[in-house]
Amino acid sequence: MTSTVQDVQDFAVEWWGRIAAGFRQGPALDAPAIELVLILLAALMLSVPRPMWRYFGLFVTVVHELGHAFAALTTGRIVTGIHLRFDHSGAMISRGSGKAAAAWTGFWGYPVPAVVGAALVWAAFNGWSSLALSVSAVLLLVTLLFIRNVQGAVIAVGLAIVSELMVFFAPPVFLGHATLAIGIALLVGAVRDWLNVVSVHTRRRQLLGNSDAYILSRRTGLPSGVWLAGFALVIAASCAVAAGTAWSAVGQLAFPV
Repeated sequence: MTSTVQDVQDFAVEWWGRIAAGFRQGPALDAPAIELVLILLAALMLSVPRPMWRYFGLFVTVVHELGHAFAALTTGRIVTGIHLRFDHSGAMISRGSGKAAAAWTGFWGYPVPAVVGAALVWAAFNGWSSLALSVSAVLLLVTLLFIRNVQGAVIAVGLAIVSELMVFFAPPVFLGHATLAIGIALLVGAVRDWLNVVSVHTRRRQLLGNSDAYILSRRTGLPSGVWLAGFALVIAASCAVAAGTAWSAVGQLAFPV
């Protein structure tokens, strides 16, 4: 028994040591053009083909719901649960008062994968890939505390395992590539989800009850189109920031001063 406890303690110490090691700036992504093209193709393979989207889309859903949760916390609301499902739907449950707080919380779902994607692109090109991995690993473990359904538990545990395996085994040279690929895939996923919710409002109106824009419209009185446009604005700005970061970094790689 004592040996088992010691093994757990040793593992915890090693895990935290690897997590803490990520909170330092490392070398920026330095890849030739052909590698950058391959990273872009890998990102598109994660987020475009239907078979791959079936799985990567679950990660986008988790980021979506964590966006709601973080927004709720910034207003003083209390997060009581997160539900995730295999069909890429989900829900974040929070308690608190105030229409403005509820609207703020409801808004930050669809745009957040794009915001996180842009942040990951920036991290990859500026030497913070290990920080992105460490923060993601911790957040996914914390998320487990708020999951309230079986499908959500399976999704969250699976993502947490993948994240922790990367913390322990991913070589440093791989981190920049992986961070950039995931960042681009999240940006594409955000656009894909936005197009999907637009189609709900235009062609599949029987599903309106699941749309954040529709729920926000009911709560605030503002038309759903206003909220859809707000989502689009943040997603477009995130894509522009990511593209600007990549363009600047690639220019420096191609034309060093």
